[in-house]
Amino acid sequence: MLHSVTLSAATPAYFRGFTLIALKEGKEGDKEEDHAGTFQIIDEEETQFMSNCPVAVTESTPRRRTRIQVFWTAPPTGTGCVILKASIVQKRIIYFQDEGSLTKRICEQDSASEGVTDKPILDCCACGTAKYRLTFYGNWSEKTHPKDFPRRTNHWSAIIGSSHSKNYILWEYGGYASEGVKQVAELGSPVKMEEEIRQQSDEVLTVIKAKAQWPAWQPLNVRAAPSAEFSVDRHRHLMSFLTMLGPSPDWNVGLSAEDLCTKDCGWVQKVVQDLIPWDAGTDSGVTYESPNKPTVPQEKIRPLTSLDHPQSPFYDPEGGSIKLVARVVIERIARKGEQCNIVPDNIDDIVADLAPEEKEEDDTPETCIYSNWSPWSACSSSTCEKGKRMRQRMLKAQLDLSVPCPDTQDFQPCMGPGCSDEDGSTCMMSDWITWSPCSVSCGMGTRSRERYVKQFPEDGSMCKVPTEETEKCIVNEECSPSSCLVTEWGEWDECSASCGTGMKRRHRMIKMTPADGSMCKAETTEAEKCMMPECHTIPCLLSPWSEWSDCSVTCGKGMRTRQRMLKSAAELGDCNEELEQAEKCMLPECPIDCELTEWSQWSECNTSCGKGHMIRTRMIKIEPQFGGTACPETVQRTKCRVRKCLRGPGMEKRRWKEAREKRRSEQAKKNIDNEQYPVCRLKPWTAWTECSTLCGGGIQERYMMVKKRSKSTQFTSCKDKKELRACNVHPC
Repeated sequence: MLHSVTLSAATPAYFRGFTLIALKEGKEGDKEEDHAGTFQIIDEEETQFMSNCPVAVTESTPRRRTRIQVFWTAPPTGTGCVILKASIVQKRIIYFQDEGSLTKRICEQDSASEGVTDKPILDCCACGTAKYRLTFYGNWSEKTHPKDFPRRTNHWSAIIGSSHSKNYILWEYGGYASEGVKQVAELGSPVKMEEEIRQQSDEVLTVIKAKAQWPAWQPLNVRAAPSAEFSVDRHRHLMSFLTMLGPSPDWNVGLSAEDLCTKDCGWVQKVVQDLIPWDAGTDSGVTYESPNKPTVPQEKIRPLTSLDHPQSPFYDPEGGSIKLVARVVIERIARKGEQCNIVPDNIDDIVADLAPEEKEEDDTPETCIYSNWSPWSACSSSTCEKGKRMRQRMLKAQLDLSVPCPDTQDFQPCMGPGCSDEDGSTCMMSDWITWSPCSVSCGMGTRSRERYVKQFPEDGSMCKVPTEETEKCIVNEECSPSSCLVTEWGEWDECSASCGTGMKRRHRMIKMTPADGSMCKAETTEAEKCMMPECHTIPCLLSPWSEWSDCSVTCGKGMRTRQRMLKSAAELGDCNEELEQAEKCMLPECPIDCELTEWSQWSECNTSCGKGHMIRTRMIKIEPQFGGTACPETVQRTKCRVRKCLRGPGMEKRRWKEAREKRRSEQAKKNIDNEQYPVCRLKPWTAWTECSTLCGGGIQERYMMVKKRSKSTQFTSCKDKKELRACNVHPC
């Protein structure tokens, strides 16, 4: 893991020379293996490795300076704690070593933002159960994280988690995201995660849920922070939760396997944890609104860093730590049952029921006959510290011995007179925010701090508790008439270079000129070098994606595209990032018109004489769909006329006789021909074969086979017959 190490002096102090080393804890530095990690030089004009000790960093040239910076790569996991030591030379004669802030101890478990630690989860020896309240304070806003902040769609997804045993891990740093974690991190959906939790019912005590927050940040006097309550016991003493920072590729924050059981067999009173975003390892996007780009193969859950990618909203060329995006506070609110603390707990919050407010109905079985409850006893505490009070009742009769009867004692938390937390006019206040800078840079001024109302009185009255404090402050007591008042330094401008070494500046303004009329000698502009990543490491600086184009079709399935442009110079190297993306698009189905076969031949006239009619038909090949043209007529009829019919019964009889004689004559001739010239004899037509396709138009076949072939050479054309027809003409 790469760290940024800065050695600085507050004006007017300065230093001329320095030495910086990193030692394993407990080592003196006499041997090479005593040193931990490796330093990396950023500015060779300011810093260099010592010639007689290559693992240490010192100044390049002795001169007055107020700040230097180097990179330091931490040693492998398991090395233990590391001591960063700085020695400085001030005015050439004064040396400071191993003093105050010049020595810093860093351990693997000190900062979740620096990676994953494999801390063992111990068995819990606490007794009874404990109830906690989780409160989530989001601190991600355009003010705190201005780069590419998504103004319209910023939010925190619904919180999902549980109290659980060490046999079940919802998610863990350095592990792989489950499908439930993936859906929270990419979509903000807790449904699958909750399903996974409930499948582990034996290992889970409470499912933790809280509502999503749109937008991500609002003042606490406008919207209360989301919270949820949960319980733990000896077996299920860990707590985990997760919420997505949205929109994002797969970024989230949360706690994993937070142990609420102490080594002294008690329950933790309060946990306050600052959170930075983590990457779930399922999507490779680098900005808040990057298009979906699944990570294949899936990567491990890891913390985001300020050096991940130049386009990242958390990018810092100096490798500084990411600004915190949230804070979670876990407070113990009650305990139940026999406790076995080795060290006494100074908070008396033991109650008979962890949720007395939920007992609205008397659940006493009808087979248990009790006396009425006695009045509540006096509170065990006469001060504003929490105590408890008791009431009793007597069991008069138990009509059914197989049905157990509840306790005859009831307890309730309480406080001394005038201290009731149920007072309807009580205001709940947040902690004080840190003091503002002094209003002057020279002489006496003022500073202030604020706090917010977390919960207004239930009786509707106004809060009379002060929300702002002001006090005097003094800066540089020895202000002379020639001194001038200036504002605080502004933020540093962006580095003048996109890669390599550049310059950055910051400014301040003169608030009041010297009282003696002289010119103000205070500097109003300050400049220093800035170091961006090496130029060859960031060949791709890209514009944002354009909007998606219109679909390539007006109906049915088509494609749409979007583009982006390469903004970095060509000399920075080849860019392998895609500049155009395409995806499928679907519009309403296209209309399908009716399709028909050709008309058949006209049939014979339906009468043998006089006026009649004949018809022809056609068949539907494709039925109309999705608003297509309807099918026209499939049957047509037309008139026909045969010779005039002769009138009278004698005439009809003669015609019938002539027709019969004609048929007999033709049959006799046919028999003679068959004897002289035998013809082909064919079997009946076979059944139609199955259609060659299920849809889209196929073919069926049938055959008529020769039953007996003629031996005469006159009938060599006697062959098997074959017919084809269309089938399954409907579209697929």
